[in-house]
Amino acid sequence: MAEAQKKEQAFAETEAPRGEAPAGMAEDPAAYDATEAQAHPGDLEAELAALRAERDDLRDRVMRALADAENSRKRAERDRREGLMYGGAKLARDMLPVYDHLSRALEAAGDEVKTNGAGLYEGIDLTLRELVNVLARHGVERIVPKPGDIFDPHQHQAMFEAPLPGFAAGQIIQVMAVGFRMHDQLLRPAQVGVSSTPG
Repeated sequence: MAEAQKKEQAFAETEAPRGEAPAGMAEDPAAYDATEAQAHPGDLEAELAALRAERDDLRDRVMRALADAENSRKRAERDRREGLMYGGAKLARDMLPVYDHLSRALEAAGDEVKTNGAGLYEGIDLTLRELVNVLARHGVERIVPKPGDIFDPHQHQAMFEAPLPGFAAGQIIQVMAVGFRMHDQLLRPAQVGVSSTPG
């Protein structure tokens, strides 16, 4: 029995009282972490390097997401502006044959039509003018070259070339149809004949 009491007393001395930290462990958990970190400095450095790499990766992702959002905003703004400027381009292009027909009707009208059908002639002329005004309000301008002007491939379309005295090579000798542009977008080039007279 004395032997059993001795064993129990030795066990009680090694066992920490309830609520106390085990031997070798400080009461403050932070102090315990610091003790553990001192015991394994290589692990802490590796963990710190991993956290820095993760931070850099997240920062890179955030910067890319912000740049993508800014690019999307700029693209949407540009599309909105172009939609406002050029949204009517298809309709304007479809109206060009109407302009051509009215112009040809006025050109074909002889003196007899102008005299006997003055009301009709004036009506066609007013309709053509109103069409030009409506197109102009929407940013559509006419390209009206004259004989003697220099051929510009950005605004003119050469329908034929012919040598003609009095005109240098590259000069316009005949205008077959006027051109149109909407703001800075070409709707239709002016159709012209160009001189090929050798220099």
